[in-house]
Amino acid sequence: MQHRALGTQGLRVSAIGYGTMGLTMAYGPGDETEGRATIRRAHELGVDFFDTAELYGWGSGSNEILLGDAIKDFRDEVVIATKFGFDLSGPMDPETWFGLNSRPENIRKVADNSLRYLGVDQLDVFYQHRVDPIVPIEDVAGTVKELIDAGKVKYFGLSEAGPETIRKAHAVQPVSVLQGEYSLFERDVEQVFPVLEELGIGFVAYSPLGRGFITGTAKPAAEYDETDMRREDPRWQPGNYERNVAAVDRLSEFAAAKGVTVSQLALAWVLHQKDYIVPIPGSRSRTRVEENTGAAGVTLTGADLAAIKEILPTGGFGARYAQLPEWV
Repeated sequence: MQHRALGTQGLRVSAIGYGTMGLTMAYGPGDETEGRATIRRAHELGVDFFDTAELYGWGSGSNEILLGDAIKDFRDEVVIATKFGFDLSGPMDPETWFGLNSRPENIRKVADNSLRYLGVDQLDVFYQHRVDPIVPIEDVAGTVKELIDAGKVKYFGLSEAGPETIRKAHAVQPVSVLQGEYSLFERDVEQVFPVLEELGIGFVAYSPLGRGFITGTAKPAAEYDETDMRREDPRWQPGNYERNVAAVDRLSEFAAAKGVTVSQLALAWVLHQKDYIVPIPGSRSRTRVEENTGAAGVTLTGADLAAIKEILPTGGFGARYAQLPEWV
C-alpha cells in the first residue's frame, strides 16, 4: 500500500483509508461483528487510516468503541481520526444539522469522551465536523491547540469548511487536513483546492464512491431500509436516479475493458486528481474492502481520464444533500 502526506505538519497515511460511519448509522442496520472483522481486514491489506466521529454513535460512543476494539491489537500501527462539533444532548433537528456546538467546553468534553471510547492516549486527527457559525473559528482552533499542547491531540482538521474559515483557523493552529465529499459524482470542493495548496493542507475525500452509487449496486430509493439516508438522497430520486445509473453503466463498461471494477476505477480517479488526496471509502464487507484497496494499484492514463470526463464531465445528477452546508 502506498502512503501519502496530508499537509505539512507530518501526517502521513495509507493512500486508501477507511470510513466507519456506515457501520453504525445512515445505511440501515449493521453487523458490529462483521464491522470489526472488516476493519481488521483493511489493516491486513495495508490500510492504516481510520475515520470515525462522535456523531456516528449518536452520543453513545458506539462507533468509536467499535473502532477502538477492532484496532486495539495494532493501535500503534494506525492513524485514528475523529470529530467534534455537534450538540447530541437534545432532540435531533435535521434542519440545523442536529444542533451545532463547537464551544470550547464541548470540544474538550468530546475529546475526553473520544479518548475513552477509543481506548487510546491520543487522538491522531481531531476534526471540527461542521463549521459552527456561532463560535469564532479562532476560538475553535485555539481550543484544539490547547489539546495538542496537552498531548491529547496530534493534528487539527476541518470538515466542510470554506477558504475564509480555513485561513482563519490555520493562522491560530496549522490545519493538517480538510475533509469533504469528493468523487466522480461530486466536484464542488475543487474550488477550495488552491487554498489547500497555498497553505500546505491535505484533503480527505469522504463518500468517494457516491454513497455506494458508483459500485454498480444502486437500487431505487424506496427499496432501502427506513433508516438508510439514500431513501432521501437527491441522487436516488426519480429522474436523477436513472441518469446516474446510465452513467455508472458506462463507467462499468470502461472499467471492465481495463480489467478493474467500477469502484476501483472511481477510487483511482480520486487518487489521480491530486497527490495530497486520500479517499476513505466505507464498507461493511471484507470483500468490498479487498476490492477498494486494490484501487491503489490502478494506473490511469491521460486518455483514461479524458474518457471518464466524457462520461461525467462535471459530476453526477442531483445535489449531494437536500440541504447543502454553506462554505465560508
